[in-house]
Amino acid sequence: MLRQTLSTPSRAIGSSLRLVAQRPVARPQFYRAPLAAAAAATRSVAPIALQRARWYSSEAEPSKDADAKDASKAEESAKSETDSVEATLRKQLEAKDVEARDWKDKFLRSVADFRNLQERTARDMKSARDFAIQKFAKDLVDSVDNFDRALAMVPEDKLKAQEQTEHLRDLVNLYEGLRMTESILLETLKKHGLERFDPHGEKFNPNEHEATFMTPMADKDDNIVIHTQQKGFRLNGRILRPAKVGVVKNK
Repeated sequence: MLRQTLSTPSRAIGSSLRLVAQRPVARPQFYRAPLAAAAAATRSVAPIALQRARWYSSEAEPSKDADAKDASKAEESAKSETDSVEATLRKQLEAKDVEARDWKDKFLRSVADFRNLQERTARDMKSARDFAIQKFAKDLVDSVDNFDRALAMVPEDKLKAQEQTEHLRDLVNLYEGLRMTESILLETLKKHGLERFDPHGEKFNPNEHEATFMTPMADKDDNIVIHTQQKGFRLNGRILRPAKVGVVKNK
């Protein structure tokens, strides 16, 4: 564009010179006019060409700088927007992580509470099932004691007599019937968790025994049960009635 602008005055000057050469020599008064016109045209065209050249040359460079600045600003804006979006997403992710941990903790606590409730309910149901007959068993042990007392009232020598009369045979048969009845009753009660125990010869246990008297015995250690006054009963491992016993006390 600059070359084209500079070549325009040259063509104008050339055309002016050709016009001067074609005119006749007879009229010298008109000879200088074309030269003056050509010079004036040259003077008028040259500044315009220079102005155009300066305008084109100064327009290209600011355009590149502006494009670079715009690109830089766009890049910085995109980067700032990306950073802002990343920061927002990071905050949201952290909030969701905290919420997830909170719900997980609540879930684990709920599961633990539910399992504890299940275990406690199972224990309560087992306890209710095992000790539902506790009141009935307490009333029943007195009847079992009466069987034991009735059997204890029969003299042992009559049971082992060589010559037995009719009355002795009836007594022995009654004794055997009572003993069998007691044995069947105790077996039935044992199936339902009720057991009778005799602590004779054992060491005194205050959780299971009730001492009714103490006596010194040189050949026995202290706190040894030497006499069972009343046998004890357990219901599913729990002491329903402690045994009443006599205990050795040497000191």
